[in-house]
Amino acid sequence: MSRPAEGPPAASGADLFRALHRRRPQGDPLVLPGPWDAASARTCVEAGFPALATPSAGIAASLGYEDGETPADEMFAAVARIARAVDVPVSADVEGGYGLAPAELVERLLEAGAVGCNLEDSGAGGVLKDPHEHADYLAGVRSAAADRLFVNARVDTFVHGDGDPEQAIARAALYVAAGADCVYPILAPADVLPLLRSGIQGPINMAARLDGEGPSPAVLGGLGATRVTFGPGLQRRAAAALGEIVAGLR
Repeated sequence: MSRPAEGPPAASGADLFRALHRRRPQGDPLVLPGPWDAASARTCVEAGFPALATPSAGIAASLGYEDGETPADEMFAAVARIARAVDVPVSADVEGGYGLAPAELVERLLEAGAVGCNLEDSGAGGVLKDPHEHADYLAGVRSAAADRLFVNARVDTFVHGDGDPEQAIARAALYVAAGADCVYPILAPADVLPLLRSGIQGPINMAARLDGEGPSPAVLGGLGATRVTFGPGLQRRAAAALGEIVAGLR
């Protein structure tokens, strides 16, 4: 008896997430809200977002920690709760990797259900890492993950360095060569984005504000951003709204 022909293998979550970054029209970046728990993740999906990106600072606040002080086990557990709660790809901000070897970091991310990760190139006290050493780490993550994770390499020169766009471009080039799928020059001013776009290969992540003080996602997209995230902005705005509500209960 003949067996039915098998179709192509189903796309993985990482493949779906990677596809969301490709061939985006100018001015239409991928907008990724940052949920901090399962309930906020479901709210974001119900609003129609095709993927999510967790913020480490938002999760830290929800767990009672200062930014950068969340134990690795608690961060991965929080990411797992978010990933289990939704049926869209979830990328996880895992700060600097918690000192884990690349293979162990990849294993923990995959166990949590994440399809991508955000990795910073600064360490304790906001000191920038040697870019070549960090590129080696990213290459190790890429080797261990193969195509199972989308790697977003954060470039911290605008938040912890001297803000030199050329230095950011040089770091980004090393990280892309090491296998990063996207680079994230966090807090880069919008007016240098066209220069960054001209010098960086592949997708660029930019941060947007929720208070109306900065450029909108569409404006950032028009300047060259491939995707836009909000860091802990949603969590902080939700906490402020809750504060106003409970203040009225007294």
